[in-house]
Parts: sequence; C-alpha cells; structure tokens
Amino acid sequence: MKLSELGGKEIVDVKKAERLGVLGQTDLDINERTGQIEALIIPSLKWFGLRKQSGEVRVPWKHIKKIGADMIIIDIPEEE
Repeated sequence: MKLSELGGKEIVDVKKAERLGVLGQTDLDINERTGQIEALIIPSLKWFGLRKQSGEVRVPWKHIKKIGADMIIIDIPEEE
C-alpha cells in the first residue's frame, strides 16, 4: 500500500469504539534507516468552552489491526 492511499482514512479504536482522528491530520513516525512506519502520532484536541486542550496519542504500528477502504482499526492494550 502506498502512503498516498492512507490519507483521509478515519482512525478508530476498536476497544473504546471512538474516532481518534483522520490520517492526514496525523504525523507518522518513520524509521530513517529502513523507511518503515513505526507509529502514528495523532493530535488529541478537545474543546472545553473556548479553551483548547491538546496532546497527542502515539499508536505503534503493531497495534494497527486492519486498514480498510475508509478507516484504520487500531487495538491498543489497556496497560499502554
């Protein structure tokens, strides 16, 4: 699969049944030696009134369970 084919897919956590973001609004952690994607880095923006709280969620590639036509399903263990 090409990197361009990943863009625009929704990222969904299977355990929490929640949408984490859309690929394209995320960063990729890429190993510079091998060129392999090691993790997705998803900004987690939450609105509370007029203030915006930000942070990020790092999803290691091993936790990606399925890449479909419209979404990417991830499964992050509770202890991580």
